[in-house]
Amino acid sequence: MQKHHDLVHEFPEHREKIHDLKVNNNHFKKLFDEYHNLDHQVHSIESGATVTTDEHLNELRTKRVHLKDELYTMLTKI
Repeated sequence: MQKHHDLVHEFPEHREKIHDLKVNNNHFKKLFDEYHNLDHQVHSIESGATVTTDEHLNELRTKRVHLKDELYTMLTKI
């Protein structure tokens, strides 16, 4: 079974900071929401609930990784 890659599970040591940034930093919140949406789309495809091409799935995964990297950078620098 595929798992979601939500940020709190990916970075449990940053749970409080994720919450604080979502509330206080509009840019972080926008990126967080975009990441969450992409993660939901990828999970839906991987679980078979949504059908798409392998190419599209890989594009979504790549975008998700880039967003996660950007969010992690914000979590560790701010």
